[in-house]
This record gives sequence, structure tokens and C-alpha cells, in this order.
Amino acid sequence: MFSKQELGDTAFVIAEVGQNHQGDLDIAREYIRIFAFEGADAVKFQTRDNKYLFSRDAYEASYFSENAFAETYGLHREKLELKPEWLPILKADCVKYGVKFMSTPFDEPSLEVLKQIDADILKIASFDLGNLPLIHRIASLGKPVVMSVGGGKIEQIRSSVEVLLSHHDEVAILHCVSEYPCEYNRLGLDNIELLIREFPDCVIGSSDHFNGILSGPVAYLKGARVFEKHVTLNRAWKGTDHSFALEPEGFRKFVRDIKRVGHMLPAKPNDDLGNEYVFKKLGKSLVAYVDIQAGELLTLQNLSGRIFNAQYIPVRESNHVIGRIAKRDIAQGDPLQYADLEG
Repeated sequence: MFSKQELGDTAFVIAEVGQNHQGDLDIAREYIRIFAFEGADAVKFQTRDNKYLFSRDAYEASYFSENAFAETYGLHREKLELKPEWLPILKADCVKYGVKFMSTPFDEPSLEVLKQIDADILKIASFDLGNLPLIHRIASLGKPVVMSVGGGKIEQIRSSVEVLLSHHDEVAILHCVSEYPCEYNRLGLDNIELLIREFPDCVIGSSDHFNGILSGPVAYLKGARVFEKHVTLNRAWKGTDHSFALEPEGFRKFVRDIKRVGHMLPAKPNDDLGNEYVFKKLGKSLVAYVDIQAGELLTLQNLSGRIFNAQYIPVRESNHVIGRIAKRDIAQGDPLQYADLEG
């Protein structure tokens, strides 16, 4: 899936739901149905065992954010989690709608849950870049792995990639800027080229928190082939990620524009040039600007162009005509044909 040979120039696009499902199974299922229809190749969730992940003090800390779903941070997180028994339902929906089920395990118990349901793709969040023990456990399952590198220094990225590649080569490394949202002038997409040079055995991609769609096509031009984009069903919903996520129509255009880029680059075949319909209809043909006598030299001064119902010698081929000799008399305004020319 993420081997360079298999993916080639094809774009693989991930719809990152995160916790924008608001902890509601029905909403989570809608994300799969809708974003599969809008062109996602994978739909990604996040999986946490909050009581394992957070210390007791961190779990019980008061939480006063306008986006809080509870008065303590731990209970706030619990409100936004998918129950483990829901995950097989979501996996089945992904199979039904033809997309890969993908999730980020933030801790070892969550990784075990994803192992049990046979998740298609595992994600390593930027928060766990350099967390070599967890990276080792994730990669040892043999599943395709996507890793974001937001906030990471090159030596941290290198050590993480080494651990991944020691298990298998189904690895995608995503350039990422850990700012939520990320302004257009902070995207740093040139870093994609650095990652391509540093990790030639890995597929390189982009995960951005920009609230527009232009970042996708630009990242593709830089060499990215895997794209992760936060999605939402309603940007006005309560929560920190909705405001910069793409709604369905925005995501559709994001996918569309990325997948068009590769087709925009090849030059038109040379044989097609000049044969476009518009030239057949409105293209000028070479004519005599003045009366031309047989034996007269054809020059810049005695030629011009006019539009006819049928095309004769196109004006763009005048370089093949100027300097040749007329074989017959050609009246002013009459079209030239190659049969009229010597040489």
C-alpha cells in the first residue's frame, strides 16, 4: 500500500476524523459513508485508553476551555472517545464503502484493541515521534504505518524511521506542522523535498491543519503522495478541530485537485499541436497579400493570412514558405497551397 513501487504517482488521501464524531457512533458512521463518497482512500479515527494514557493528576485536572465536554480533562476526553465495542462496526462500514479503516493508537492498550479488530493502517502521531518503544510495538504488527513528524528534529525522525524499517517498508512519513490551525505562511512545504532526500525508501506525504485546499496540490508538486486532512460535518460544532477541518464539499475539492495535478503536467503530444478544433475553425491560412506572379519569390512583404471554411497552409508554417518560388500566378487574397511552391 505504501511501498514506493506500488503507490507510484498515485495520491492516497486520508480523511482524519479524529474526535470530530463527538463521541457518537452514529455520527462516526456518517463520516465513513460521506467521506468515502467524497473520495477518501482511508478514514482515520483516534484510539485512547485515557486512564492509562494520563496520570491521575492529569486525568482529574479541571478543564475550563470553551470546548470542554466535562469539568475535568479526563472526563472531557472520555466524552469524545469511541467505545472499543464500536470499532468493529466502524471497520465493517469501511469495508462496505470501500475505504481503509485507520486509527492512531495513543497507548499500548489502544494498540491491542486495534490489533484485535485488524485495523488496516496504523498511525503514529507527531506526539509519539521518537517514542521508540511504542513505534516498535506498532511496527511489529506488520501493518502499513503512517507517521507524522510535526515538531520533530531530523535525528528524532531518523531514529523513528530506522525502527519502522527494521520491521517492514510499508511506511509513509508525513510532513506536518503542529499548529492548530496552521496559517498558509507556516506550512513549510519545502520540507517535503528534504524528507524525500533523507528517506528514499519511504513514501513521503503531508498532514496539514490549514483550513483550505491549496496545500494539497502544492504538496503533490513537492513530491508528497499521501495526504491527511482533518474533516468535519459542521465547522460550527463545538470542539477544537472543527474550525480548520474541511466539510464534505471542501474535502471533495481537495481530493479532486490533488488527483488532477499529475494529469496537468505532461506536455500535449506534438502531433496534436495545431490540430485543435479552434484552429480548424478560426485558424488563418497563408494568402497572397498582393498579386504574386509565377516565378516570384515569396517574402514577408507579399504574404498575409485569412480565415477560410477549410484550412490551407496555416500561417504558423510561414517559415516553410518564405523564400520559396511561386509556381503559378496567385491573385491577391487567394490561399497558398504547397503544390503552388517550388522546392
